[in-house]
Amino acid sequence: MATRTRRAERREEPLSRERIVEAAIGILDAAGEGGLTFRVLAERLATGPGAIYWHVSGKDELLTAATEGVVAGTVIGGASAETPQEAIRALALRLFDAIDAHPWIGNQLARSPGQSPMLRVFEHLGRQVRALGVPRAAQFTAASALLNYILGVGGQNAANAHGRESEKSRTEFLDTVSAAWANLDPDEYAFTRDVAEQLRDHDDRVEFLAGIDLVLAGITASASD
Repeated sequence: MATRTRRAERREEPLSRERIVEAAIGILDAAGEGGLTFRVLAERLATGPGAIYWHVSGKDELLTAATEGVVAGTVIGGASAETPQEAIRALALRLFDAIDAHPWIGNQLARSPGQSPMLRVFEHLGRQVRALGVPRAAQFTAASALLNYILGVGGQNAANAHGRESEKSRTEFLDTVSAAWANLDPDEYAFTRDVAEQLRDHDDRVEFLAGIDLVLAGITASASD
C-alpha cells in the first residue's frame, strides 16, 4: 500500500494512453526496442505494469501506437506542396529525418505493412503517384518502389549513424572508409576508387533526395509512355 501511495504522489498527472505512448517513444529512442519493457515503462511512469495494461494490451500494440505517434506527428503533417513531385520529396525527407531521429521506426514500418502507420505513408505516396498520371496498372509498383527506397535508405542511414554521437565522428568514419576505398586495387575496383573522394564529401540528405529524384524521373517517364 505504501508503495502505491508513493507512486501516486510521484505521478504528476493521470495515467493515459497518450502519456504511456510518449514515455515509450522516449525509451525506444534511448534504448531501442530491446530496452522497452513494461517494467521499465512502469518505472518511468511511476506506476505498476497492471495500470499500463489497462490502456494497451501488450508490447506489439504499444510499438504500433508509438510508431503511429511519430508518423502522424512528424511525417504526414507539413505544408502543402504545389506538385506531386514536391509532395513526394517533402514526405520522403520527413520520413528520412524521422527514421534518423527514431531509428526503431524503420523496422516497425517494414515489419507491419498492414498496420496503420505504414498504411498512412503508403496511402500518401499512392495518391501522389496517381496525381502524376501513372497508369492504374503501374501505380502499385511505383508507390512500392518509392516506399522501399525511402525505408531502405533511411534505415541504412540510421544504422550507419548509430553509435556516432557527433559530426566529428561521422567525418572521421567517412575519412577512414574513403581512404580505404582510394587504396583498393585499381583494376578490380576502378569505379569505387574513382568515387572515394565523393564518399568523404557527400551529404546524406542531399544524396537521399537525389535518389528520390531518380525514382521519380523513372516513374514520370513511364507515365508518359
